[in-house]
Amino acid sequence: MTAQKIDTVWLLLFIAWLIAMASTLTSLFFSEIMHLEPCVLCWYQRICIFPLSIILMVGLFPLDKSVLKYALPLAMLGLGFTIYHIALFYGFIPEGLKPCTQGIPCDDDSMILFGFLPIPLLSLAAFSAIIGLLLVAKSRLNT
Repeated sequence: MTAQKIDTVWLLLFIAWLIAMASTLTSLFFSEIMHLEPCVLCWYQRICIFPLSIILMVGLFPLDKSVLKYALPLAMLGLGFTIYHIALFYGFIPEGLKPCTQGIPCDDDSMILFGFLPIPLLSLAAFSAIIGLLLVAKSRLNT
């Protein structure tokens, strides 16, 4: 493997780590500073994004190519929870399949930032970007 290829893979993983770290800090900001309580689906997404911040950082110093084996499934699981959350938020899923029966509802208006931006869409953007970067890194390693 050439040094240029290694640099490209490292950069892709670094950007994925930046996104995971920003998502983790944003999530903590929402709950700890803005006092927005996370719903059940938000917690499931947190369970996926918080470890990604650590796994990707550990895989960067020094570059460990096997980090993709651990990070990619976790990001895909988080994306699955996010898609379910968005479908629930926009009413595509019936009320009977709603996991938030007690506490904070998964489709509450408190999930909307600045009057137009649902928090689950931020999660969708983060997980999609991380998965895209990890897949590109994986393809670079295999070529």
